[in-house]
Amino acid sequence: MNKKQSLFHIAKRGTLPWYLSAAIRGCAILLALIVCALVTMLMTGENPISIYGTIFHGAFGTARKTWVTFQNLAVLLGISLAVTPAFKMRFWNIGAEGQVLVGCLATAACMICIGDKLPNGLLIPIMIIAAIAAGALWGFLPAFFKARWNTNETLFTLMMNYIATQLAAYYIIVWEVPKGAGQIGIINQNTNAGWLPKIAGKQYLLTILVVAAMTVFTYIYLKYSKHGYEIAVVGESKRTASYAGIKVERVIIRTMVLSGAMCGLIGFLLTAGIDHTLTTTIVGGRGFTAVMVSWMAKFNPIVMIFTSLLLVVLSRGAGEISSVFGLNHSFADILTGIMLFFIIGSEFFINYKVSLRKAGKKEA
Repeated sequence: MNKKQSLFHIAKRGTLPWYLSAAIRGCAILLALIVCALVTMLMTGENPISIYGTIFHGAFGTARKTWVTFQNLAVLLGISLAVTPAFKMRFWNIGAEGQVLVGCLATAACMICIGDKLPNGLLIPIMIIAAIAAGALWGFLPAFFKARWNTNETLFTLMMNYIATQLAAYYIIVWEVPKGAGQIGIINQNTNAGWLPKIAGKQYLLTILVVAAMTVFTYIYLKYSKHGYEIAVVGESKRTASYAGIKVERVIIRTMVLSGAMCGLIGFLLTAGIDHTLTTTIVGGRGFTAVMVSWMAKFNPIVMIFTSLLLVVLSRGAGEISSVFGLNHSFADILTGIMLFFIIGSEFFINYKVSLRKAGKKEA
């Protein structure tokens, strides 16, 4: 009896050299651009080169647009760096959105409650401590329950997002100006109490510098520190880590506290340095986008810079396309989705080898 075989044979690859992995990803991006061009021509009749030029102009067309692009890059990269230690440990922290939001909430609370009582030199350090502590608490809770009772960290951290959102919504009503407005507005607009200072006259530069320092710290921490080694071992096998004398529960809690604290720091930067307000949507879904950035970069902080830049440029260019060509904003989202589909799909060909099966019959 003959058994029909599949046409293709899929086998697990060994570790590819970095240049071959980069070549596969580069080919994926090139194919994505070609497909996007075809879709653009079929659906709109517009010249795809003009579309791509508009995307670039939306991100880098003026000095202000360039600064905003790099500021957005810094925020997304900062959140991606924050979730990376947990992900490398195979702790699926889906709660970055809430951890950043409680950092924003703690920062806003300090600005509103004690902003008129303390000088900026003392107020800002208190705000930093409060934001980091709030984010660390939001990371500690799911880690503690995971380490103690092996709860599902994905569901736990996801639910913590909703709690953070409702807390923020409650205090927005408490602090709303004017009453009944349903929003806080710009905090301390007249006194600038708690606002981060400009560096070299640039409002956006401080956030970029802080995230640059976070990138260096995360890279060194994960690659060269004892804690980073323990994270990697726990991520490979908790049982092996236990045999090696690593206290797995302590590593889980410590890593998630660090992850939450870094998210809280980004929340501080959002409220004190960028938006100067608090809304339930201030994070803007970047906590979830950061999951994709970290995963696509294979938890490498340096690669995350380029992954974050690609997503930010696509996002910034989306609005420009809509305004210049009068297209629905969903069209730009379609192009972004195609790009991400090819980039994520390229990981399959990095990890697996696909070949045509040789002709022949197999007896059963």
